[in-house]
Amino acid sequence: MARRKKGNPVHGWLVLDKPLNMTSTQAVGFVRRAFNAQKAGHAGTLDPLATGILPIALGEGTKTVPFAVDGEKAYRFTVRWGEETATDDTEGEVVKTSPARPSRADIEALMPRFIGEIMQVPPQFSAIKVDGERAYDLARDGEEVLLVARPVYIERLELIDMPDASTSVFEAECGRGTYVRAIARDMGRLLGCYGHVIALRRTRVGPFEESRAVTVEKIEAAMKADDGGEELGRLLAPVESALSDLPELMVSPADAASLVRGQAILIRGRDAPVLSGPAFATSKGRLIALGELDKGALHPTRVFNLG
Repeated sequence: MARRKKGNPVHGWLVLDKPLNMTSTQAVGFVRRAFNAQKAGHAGTLDPLATGILPIALGEGTKTVPFAVDGEKAYRFTVRWGEETATDDTEGEVVKTSPARPSRADIEALMPRFIGEIMQVPPQFSAIKVDGERAYDLARDGEEVLLVARPVYIERLELIDMPDASTSVFEAECGRGTYVRAIARDMGRLLGCYGHVIALRRTRVGPFEESRAVTVEKIEAAMKADDGGEELGRLLAPVESALSDLPELMVSPADAASLVRGQAILIRGRDAPVLSGPAFATSKGRLIALGELDKGALHPTRVFNLG
């Protein structure tokens, strides 16, 4: 006899505005408990010292996490010049100092080198795995972590403010695997003044933006509402929110039944020979399956059970 799952079958996305000093794991646990959900997971770790967008998938939404994780991310971050730290943020000890301070012209002349595809060495205190261990665990144990440079893509990097000679505020849009702390570290080294991040906020993950973000306080208020969970439910975005960059195929009930059984279906219509790659199917407004389009057919890879 199958073991019954604990919690309720809650499905969707909660776009959390993560507060300072909360880990991503703690955030997922908080949201899962708030909704008494059977299953939950996040789309991209956000450091405890960072705030902002942490999309959390519930139930069947977890099947769409890879599409959110692969989406472009946007950040607003503040760099303090004159010091480099072991962690490239305020948590670590200062390891290098310099009396030099960069001018706006110096920074703007350097920034084109950080746009497009670049090679970046992740911070030693990062979640990168080295021989099966997290780099930050090894670094905290005093081991020297040798991480190799890897390609990352930065779509946009803009200097938006310089409150004083030691402080610069940037905005960046970048692809998966990019570390903003490493941008600050590397810019500081090239400018000859060193630097580290003193404030970091993620403003977008794929289709999830600040305008849709929900604070911890709002979730707690919804939990206290005596309305059968309706207030909490209104905070959720639908499962397919993470799939906005994919083609949507509206299929018949008969084709939907075939997809649910794991069977490929033929795509009819003028776009059938043209479309290829990942797509999702809906029927009568209900999400049915994720799949791969190939030679005029949709081959299901994940099927949704939204009750």
